[in-house]
Amino acid sequence: MSTEALTAASAPAGELAVSQRVAQLQALVEQTRQAATGAVPAPPTTAGAAPASSGSPAFAQALQSATAASATPAAAQGSSGSSQSTPYDALIAQAAQRYGLDPAVLHGLIQQESGFDPNSQSSVGASGLTQLMPGTASSMGVANPLNPAESIEGGARYLSQMMSKFGGNTTDALAAYNAGPGAVQQYGGVPPYAETQSYVSKVLGYAESYRQANPATSAGSLP
Repeated sequence: MSTEALTAASAPAGELAVSQRVAQLQALVEQTRQAATGAVPAPPTTAGAAPASSGSPAFAQALQSATAASATPAAAQGSSGSSQSTPYDALIAQAAQRYGLDPAVLHGLIQQESGFDPNSQSSVGASGLTQLMPGTASSMGVANPLNPAESIEGGARYLSQMMSKFGGNTTDALAAYNAGPGAVQQYGGVPPYAETQSYVSKVLGYAESYRQANPATSAGSLP
């Protein structure tokens, strides 16, 4: 939930190509928006400028390119790539099954939130694998966010709630996980925040990479 819970961890070296592509796409989106509105959108904590929903051509192009970039074979992604196995795969699969989630998406969310560091803590107070803020963690029944099993359970439960709230739309649910459901409702989709648009693109890219490398453990495809 990076506005509330973004970590300072950098992306794994094996995913440098994906990260660079997303950065380029983010710059393009910003240039397009500035040309159209003459202003840079406000961050998630303030009112934004003109809406840029998940259905906008610029954002759709960003998602498509991020997903295409993630198609690099797993062998070329390096040992720390998001498609590789982690000590938490079983917990992720179990939580995804309990809450009706695609395990690849949950895997991608954790990769983006914490880089699979269970002790990760952000400057604004979010912590754990799924970077839950204290209030969210408490409402999800998480007593210790630094406990991997509790963090995964709480993050999966919260993402499931966002999926239900936004009609099963994975893109909107991820945007809500990052910027809050109010922002997604306000803009009718992914809000015009560079941080949130980058977040959604990266999570979906990681998810697709993991899905391709682990087809037996993944369910469904990107919306």
